[in-house]
Amino acid sequence: MTPVQRKPVVAIVGRPNVGKSTLFNRLAGRRIAIVEETPGVTRDRIYAPCEWERHPFDLIDTGGFQTEREALLSDVRQQAEFAIEEADAILFVVDGKEGLNPVDHELAQLLRKTGKRLIPVVNKVESKRREEEATEFYALGLGDPVMVSATHGQDIDLLLDRLVEILPAYEPEGEPSEDVLRVAIVGRPNVGKSSLLNALLQTDRAIVSEIPGTTRDALDTPFEWQGHSLILIDTAGIRHRKRVKQSWEYYSVVRALGAIERCDVTLLVLDPAEGVTDQDQQIAGFSHEEGRALILVVNKWDLFEGQLLEELQVPELTPVQRRTLITDFTQDARRRLVFAEYAPLVFVSALLRQGLPELMQTVLEAGDQHSLRLATPELNRLITDATSNRTLSFRGKQLKVYYATQPRVRPPTFVLFVNNPQYAHFSHRRYLENEIRRRYRLEGTPLRLIFREAKGENQRTERSL
Repeated sequence: MTPVQRKPVVAIVGRPNVGKSTLFNRLAGRRIAIVEETPGVTRDRIYAPCEWERHPFDLIDTGGFQTEREALLSDVRQQAEFAIEEADAILFVVDGKEGLNPVDHELAQLLRKTGKRLIPVVNKVESKRREEEATEFYALGLGDPVMVSATHGQDIDLLLDRLVEILPAYEPEGEPSEDVLRVAIVGRPNVGKSSLLNALLQTDRAIVSEIPGTTRDALDTPFEWQGHSLILIDTAGIRHRKRVKQSWEYYSVVRALGAIERCDVTLLVLDPAEGVTDQDQQIAGFSHEEGRALILVVNKWDLFEGQLLEELQVPELTPVQRRTLITDFTQDARRRLVFAEYAPLVFVSALLRQGLPELMQTVLEAGDQHSLRLATPELNRLITDATSNRTLSFRGKQLKVYYATQPRVRPPTFVLFVNNPQYAHFSHRRYLENEIRRRYRLEGTPLRLIFREAKGENQRTERSL
């Protein structure tokens, strides 16, 4: 197959209640999709990055595929069709417990017409007898099926081996120079992402419209700011799943999350009139889990202040009122995004191009902190001071740190060799992270602390740190 420069996409399709979400969770290595016996519970695709034998791919779970024309099932069918269109490979899941179903034949016929690489997967095969009965699925004419039990993890490795054989070769774009900072502009629809892009570029690079979802794909734009080279990635709005109606929006979510995966700094654009929503929390959480630097961009601040002026019926806000307004919003954002206390807030108006110099300065600083590397002696002196000032104990178990090193940046990642990693309570992790942040600014970037058992030459006395 022709090599691709993006990670291959694998779609899981099938009629309702055949175990697609269970298989998705098994392949993704964690419980992501809601698993419920009610047919059709998965209303939309869910996305997860996966890897098997050094072959990375993006996995999409879909809603059940039905032939009925009820509104919900029609939406689910359209969504599954869109997943099929965008996928490089398809896992067609059928129910080995229930047996062959007429809908399976209809879906097999549709899949055959796509010409896509696909694997028929017979799920719920948990006994020799059921395996013998599952041979009826050869009648679908899609080649040799793989028989698995997603619930018990049976033969999942065989399925993954078969899958990576049919995936296109992944040849990503060459790694950008360390001098180039990749910045992804993400957020819900209609918060002003494209307006922010245009304001930064001082041109109409992206279409700006009041209609949510105007931007349907990720757009990369090289950009220079005061001698610094950047790449701005504008993305489609990430909308709460229950509100996604048009098929193209489904895959734009995958593109937006993919943009976060390949960026250095995430700009999460917020609407102050709505505050930090649940969807904003999810986007920020994805950026945090991916280890990306994060900046909260509060856009349309001029409109927000204007609304307050109308409510107070005054010509302008006093400095005290302005500070109070900013403080109240900041405190609410910190409460909602407690896991990302490191993320600075920048208040801007993309329409009036206000606050952009402050935003870009924050972007550059966050990029620098995201790439910060500490010398090993310096890091160990810091850890020595921290553990000397406070004993790391919990329920009578004392954590002793013998040695520390920093193997990676983007984000700064520290490995601490200790007497027993199980003694590392979350309060110890938080304390050490705060001590590192107190000594170094590290604003805008998450940190990674990894505790490993000290063995051999790494097991030193605390005095030797």
